[in-house]
Amino acid sequence: MSVTRSSRTPGLADRELFRGSTPAVARRLLGAWLVHDEAGERIAGRIVEVEAYLSRADPASHSHGGPTARNASMFLAPGHAYVYRIYGMHHCFNVVTGRKGIGEAVLIRALEPLEGLETMVSRRGRARARELCSGPAKLVQALGIGPRHDGLDLVGGALRIELAAEPIGDVTIRAGPRVGISKAVDLHLRFAIAGDPWLSRP
Repeated sequence: MSVTRSSRTPGLADRELFRGSTPAVARRLLGAWLVHDEAGERIAGRIVEVEAYLSRADPASHSHGGPTARNASMFLAPGHAYVYRIYGMHHCFNVVTGRKGIGEAVLIRALEPLEGLETMVSRRGRARARELCSGPAKLVQALGIGPRHDGLDLVGGALRIELAAEPIGDVTIRAGPRVGISKAVDLHLRFAIAGDPWLSRP
């Protein structure tokens, strides 16, 4: 399998990457890398599509009703992981944003797979690179992310965000409605790199 590397090796992110308004952080995450060091292997992909979920004013957000045992990690300080289960069988990975106690996060929807491709193929049971990380549940499976990562600090750990060597400019980012929700469908809080071939959908 061959995947074209789209940018130079990135560098470690610091806490400032995750601070600011959640839509702004969502845009900032585009082009950054999601990295998981596991069993001596680096598995990584470039973030190409995200969705922002706000606090109590956003009825589509898990934090809309306030803190619970399930969404507790969403109320942590910026830069932590929020991992939750959907449909009783899949998981989704989010980056916590906003101030501690607010309950906002950015869902990572799609990656361009770049490192650890053989492991991704084995986990996904799919040989086509396009099918490895083109959806939130797919990328979680490909990178080996699970409930044990819920609440982890994403700055400098084995599971982390790394900065892009070449940040994405605003002119290449497109915003639109979020996917798979029935509430607040008018909010354009899905952000993606325009025309990127690795998106979950156009």
